Parts: sequence; C-alpha cells; structure tokens
Amino acid sequence: MTVSDPVVEDVVSTISRTATEIRQGLVGRRGTVDEENPSGETQAEADIWADELLEGRLTEIDGIGEYASEERATVVDCGADPDGDAYAIACDPLDGSSNLKSNNAMGTIFGVYDAALPARGDTLVAAGYVLYGPITTMVLATEESVSVYEMSGGERRLVQSDVTLPEEPVVYGFGGGVSNWPDEFEAFAREIETELKLRYGGAMIADVNQVLTYGGIFGYPGLESRPAGKLRLQFEGNPIGYVVERAGGRSSNGHRSLLTIDPDDLHERTPVHVGNAELIDRLEDRPT
Repeated sequence: MTVSDPVVEDVVSTISRTATEIRQGLVGRRGTVDEENPSGETQAEADIWADELLEGRLTEIDGIGEYASEERATVVDCGADPDGDAYAIACDPLDGSSNLKSNNAMGTIFGVYDAALPARGDTLVAAGYVLYGPITTMVLATEESVSVYEMSGGERRLVQSDVTLPEEPVVYGFGGGVSNWPDEFEAFAREIETELKLRYGGAMIADVNQVLTYGGIFGYPGLESRPAGKLRLQFEGNPIGYVVERAGGRSSNGHRSLLTIDPDDLHERTPVHVGNAELIDRLEDRPT
C-alpha cells in the first residue's frame, strides 16, 4: 500500500528501507560517546549513527526542504522552501536508546511538516514510528488513516488499516520519577492505577504502541524539577500526538492538544499525554 502524496511515499519508503539497517546496525553500537545532544543528554553511539544514516537519505528526496533531529542542534537546509512546495522532516532517530544497555524495545519517530521548522503539529501531513520489538513494525498516520505494517528486508507489508484506539482502555504508562510528579498529576495517576494495567518500558514508542493496541493512556508530565517535562514537541510530542489523534484518541500537554502549540524553539520540551479521549478529558479537567 502506498501513500497518495508521492513525496510522503518517498519519505516512508526511505525510512522503511533504512529501519532494517538501523535494527541490524545496533549490534556493536551499545556504548555511549563523550558527547551530549542539544537537550543535554548523553548520546549513544547508535543515536549518532542512526541520525547520520537518516539525514543522508532523507535530505536527498526531491520535495524535502528541511531535516531536523533530536541529535543535532540546527535544521539541515535541503535547498527547497518548506513554506512553499517542500516539506520538512523532524525525527527522533532512536527513541529509547538508553534501552540499548538492557536490550529492551526502542524505535524511530518521524513527522512530515508542511511548514518550516519549528512548526505546529497541525501542519503535519504524515507522522509515524518504527518499533524495534520482537517484530519490526511501522505505524503510519496520514490525513486519510492510520495503518500498521510489518517490516522485513527493507520492505513494508500492510497488516492493519484504519486503525483506531479500542473503546475500552486497558493499559497505562507514566514517565518521570514519582517523587517528582506535581501533586495534581500524582492524584490523577493514583486513580488510573486502580483502573488500568501498568505498561511502562522506558521507550515512549513501545509504551504508546501498547496504548494504540489495547487502549489506555501514556503520559510524561511536567515535573517539579522540570515543569516542561522531558519530551520534545517537534520530534516526539507532535508526531505521536498526530498518530493518536488520527486513530480517534486525544493528545494533550495537560491543557490542550499538542498539535495546537506554537513552538518557540526547535528543541522545545512539553508535557506529553496521549490516549483515549475520556482519559485525556479527565486529566485536563483536574484542578491545577
């Protein structure tokens, strides 16, 4: 199954081919380097390698004006105007790379924006993620629908189309140290833990995929020590918010949809909450 927009299809096909190499190339790249990303986090060798691999291929696509990632400080200019006929790509090349040490799930997140970066989430025309689990899968959201593919040999095979969140939520996962949660979020979390099953693995992609599969809520709130939270709006919040909203759920920074936030900085952080609409409504309705 191909995407109707030929440029977006080129992006998705390129990421499909590259994802197989990224997964295979993780072997031997589990260590860290003596460098930090623009957000001040220690980089894994695999972070830098995956970013360079994606940047080298995605920037060669006709119709792509900008490339940006969590691993580099500035936007790469590809020579076309992203405010004209070109798109901009923002990605997290290896979400959950800290899981390399323990050999747990991780993934690649991408968003295709019809605007220069940093951009609002409602300018996305497609977004998705690759999950490196027992099976390598891609979840892709476009203006038409949300689809799931299995990945093998650089190719993708459609296994589910018109994906929607199950109506009855089952799982939840909340990030950040519990002792660092604001009181209002902790009160909400204590309600949720009596209703749903905990699923939290340290890679947002894996946790969100549980929510998309079974229904529920994922959240990484603002913390007492870090009110803006940990996750980046351009590379994580917007693409994942787009996927979940296209699947019939909601996204929120605790007050409104992630897709309506006007960004001030390429690496701007935001609290991220995604899941079934009723659960996000309850989160936003709590007194602050």
